[in-house]
Amino acid sequence: MDIKDLKSLIKMVTDTDITEFKLEVAGEKICIRRGKVPETVSYVLPQPMTTPQVTPDMPEKVDVAKPATPVSEKSQPITSPIVGTIYRAPAPDAPPYVEVGQVVEKGQVLCIVEAMKLMNEIEAEFRCRIMKICKENAQPVEYGETLFLVEPL
Repeated sequence: MDIKDLKSLIKMVTDTDITEFKLEVAGEKICIRRGKVPETVSYVLPQPMTTPQVTPDMPEKVDVAKPATPVSEKSQPITSPIVGTIYRAPAPDAPPYVEVGQVVEKGQVLCIVEAMKLMNEIEAEFRCRIMKICKENAQPVEYGETLFLVEPL
């Protein structure tokens, strides 16, 4: 392949939306890539560990607050199928899809998880009652993280 042909291939790639072009002719291989390869960087911030100091005027045992809605032993988690951001309502000024205590039908939308600008509706897989909402609106969620605790009906 001569320089003229190579220049015309490069011009074709730069004039279009193509980000990668590969060509193999008579044992010659050409690969033209445009733009940078996205780099994934993860940061984990260390969490300081503190141990409470017990003083004579402070009780040694601290009671942990119980959730407002009792969660039964037969409750099941509804988890996030993807990493993203949870939205509990279809729009910022709209009411949430579901509230604690509400009975939802199979296929009813519970929330939206946004991943890479795609809105993914999370639906109930069975008829159930919402026992606990584990994530607040616009919070990041991880794959497999519990979004709701529900009681099958």
